[in-house]
Amino acid sequence: MNAYSLLTHMLQVSLFSYKKSCSISLLKQKMLQNLQALQNLKVGVKMMNENMQEKMTGKKFLNYVLNGAAIGIIVGILPNPILSAILGMMPQSHFVTVGTQVALTYQMATPIFIGALVGMQFKFSPLRVAVVAGASFLGSGVVRFNADLGAFVASGAGDILNTMLTAALACALLLFIGKKFGSTEIVFCSMTVGVGAGFIGTIALPYISQVTHVIGHGINTFTLLQPLLMSILLGMSSAFIILSPLSTVAIGLAIGLDGIAAGAFSMGVASVGLVLVVNSWKINKPGVTMACFLGAMKMFMPNLIKNPIILVPTFFTAAIAAIPVAMFSISGTPMSSGFGIIGMLGPLAAIESGLSLPLVAITWLVIPIVASLVGQVVFEKIFKLYDRVEVFGFTTEEPAEKLEFMVEKVPVRPLRKAKKALAS
Repeated sequence: MNAYSLLTHMLQVSLFSYKKSCSISLLKQKMLQNLQALQNLKVGVKMMNENMQEKMTGKKFLNYVLNGAAIGIIVGILPNPILSAILGMMPQSHFVTVGTQVALTYQMATPIFIGALVGMQFKFSPLRVAVVAGASFLGSGVVRFNADLGAFVASGAGDILNTMLTAALACALLLFIGKKFGSTEIVFCSMTVGVGAGFIGTIALPYISQVTHVIGHGINTFTLLQPLLMSILLGMSSAFIILSPLSTVAIGLAIGLDGIAAGAFSMGVASVGLVLVVNSWKINKPGVTMACFLGAMKMFMPNLIKNPIILVPTFFTAAIAAIPVAMFSISGTPMSSGFGIIGMLGPLAAIESGLSLPLVAITWLVIPIVASLVGQVVFEKIFKLYDRVEVFGFTTEEPAEKLEFMVEKVPVRPLRKAKKALAS
C-alpha cells in the first residue's frame, strides 16, 4: 500500500465513522490529525534511515571490495580445476570434451562474478550491480584484441588485481554520482560508469600486470639458492600470494617454475589450504572448511588485510612442509606449481616425477596437517598471539538494509495544501 492509498483509506475511515454522528468541524479535525500523523511518520522514517546509514569510510569501502571479490573468485575459479581433474580421469568422449570446455568458459566469467558481488556488498540496485560487473569484466583483460588474428581472444580469468581495482573504481563513481542521473540512470550510468571505469581499467591493465611480473622476478631469484633454503622461501612466498589478490598460477607460469622449485611453490599453496582447514574446522560452517580444502583459499583475503597475524601460522606450516620437498626431490611443472592440491595437480605431478604413493600422502597431507596443529597450539595456546575466531573466522560483512517505506515518498507540499484547505 503506497502513501496516497494509505491517505485515502484513512479519509474513508474518517468519513464512515463520523458521517452520521459528527459535525463537519469534527470531521475536519479528524482529517487534520490523520494528515499530521502521516507527515510525522514520514519524518520519523527519514530519521531512522539516516541513523541506520553509516558513513562510508575507507576501511568499510575496502572491506566491501575484498569480501565481494573473495566470494567472486571462489565462485568463478574453483569449479574448473576440480571438474577438469574429474573429467580428465574419464574415457574421452564428445560430452567430456564439451564439459571441459564449459568449465573453462565458466572460469572466464570470474571478473563478472567479482564485479557483481562487490556491487551487492554496497547494496546497489540491480542496474548498478550490472554496471559494476560490466566494468570489472572490461578491466580484467580476460578478453583482449589480438592484432595478428584480427579478433578478440578470451583466456583464463583475467588479472584479478586489476579486476578488483576496476570494481572499486566503479563503486566509488556510483557513490559519488548518487541519484544525480535520476530517471536517465539506465542510459547514462552504463555509459559513464560501466564503460568509463572499464576504459580506465583497460588502460591501467598493462601497468598493474607488471606487479605480477616484478614479484615473479623476485621469486625467481630464490631458485639460485641451495635446495633446502630455496624450497622454504618458495613455499612461504606462494603461501602469501595465495591469500593475496595475486595469482600463484600466473606467477608460476610467468617465471616457468619447474622441478623442485615448482614442487616447493605448489607445496606452499597446499599448506595454506590445510592450515585454513585445521583452524576453520570448529569456528566456521562446514561448507567454508570444505571450500578451503578444495582450494578456496582466496576467500580469506579480507582476513589477511584485517589480521596480518594470520601469516605467522601460515608461514610456519609452509616452511615445515617445504623441507620434505628438498629431502625427497618433490618436483612439479609450471602448470602445477600454482595449484597445490587443487585438482590434485601438485600430487599428480609429484607422482609423475617418481614419488611413491605413500610419500605423496605423507608429504602432501600428513606433514602439513601436523605442522598446522603444532602451529595452532604454539601460536594460539602458548604464545597467545591471536584469537582463532577473530583471525580465521569467515564472515561477509553486509551493510544494514535501508528501511524502504512508500510513505517516505509522500511529498510534503500536497500535505500542507490539504491541511490548509481543511483548515479554511
